[in-house]
Amino acid sequence: MIAIAGGTGRLGRLLVRQLTEQDLPVRILTREPERTKRGTALAVEVIQADARDARTLPDAIAGASVVISAMHGFAGPGSVSPASVDRDGNFNLIEAASRAGAAFVLVSVVGAGPDHPMDLCRAKYAAEERLRGSGLPWTIVRATAFMETWASIMLEPLRKRGTIPVFGRGENPINFVSVRDVAALVTLAARDASLRGRTLELGGPENLSLSQLASAVQKAAGQRGRVRRIPLPMLRLMAVTAAPFNSAFARQARAAVVMDTTDMRFDAGPLRREFPGLPKTELAAALQAQVVDTSQADVRRTTGTSVNPQPGAAG
Repeated sequence: MIAIAGGTGRLGRLLVRQLTEQDLPVRILTREPERTKRGTALAVEVIQADARDARTLPDAIAGASVVISAMHGFAGPGSVSPASVDRDGNFNLIEAASRAGAAFVLVSVVGAGPDHPMDLCRAKYAAEERLRGSGLPWTIVRATAFMETWASIMLEPLRKRGTIPVFGRGENPINFVSVRDVAALVTLAARDASLRGRTLELGGPENLSLSQLASAVQKAAGQRGRVRRIPLPMLRLMAVTAAPFNSAFARQARAAVVMDTTDMRFDAGPLRREFPGLPKTELAAALQAQVVDTSQADVRRTTGTSVNPQPGAAG
């Protein structure tokens, strides 16, 4: 049985679908079990657990042969943060997996390091180091920025207000990868014991600036919008002034500064040559799928009904 922490998120939902389609038993660990009720056709076990609370994990992990950590605390209220989830939550999850004798697959980020300017990257690196020293059979999957996440950030205001945000100068090349490709690699890592003890880094086919991404989003949506640029000085000010009362917003502003001023390029060639069977989702295909998903979500919110529901997808 494969236990997934973060099984209701963007990546987690795809993992649940891919693993169950391969007839593998799956257990979702989630703080909010009600988020899994959209589909019931697939045999997926759901257990209420919170990685930040170590007391909830032993029963949730019991019987698992593999634990996948697909969770993140980059955005969220209160104590949800990279420190509480990506570092301490993973520490708790690794300890529970060790006691259960399970292998561990950690989803991390390209560039994770102890001195990285982004706190998410520092927290993920701390989790990586704890996992490497745990004695567990482990695999780490590092990914670049998700195409779908950034498409959503741009698509929602484009649809609602006719504007599309671009953070900073918008000219810094950034590597974007489809979450679908990442899910395929994590699924492979969960199944293939020969990948234990390896750190696998996956990126997408292109390095694009946020300005280029904004143009591609508008083309996919079939809607032109006014580009709203948020200059670097404003982002830096927001990162400081918002911190006392909205830490998640301040964290996002700091991340935007890093993404506009740090080398975010990545060569995906080496790993893709090693695993030629991995999907290679192009930006246009990922954006088109995101436009469809967003349109269906709008219908669900308006009518209270499901549009082409995905059975068993959590979240």
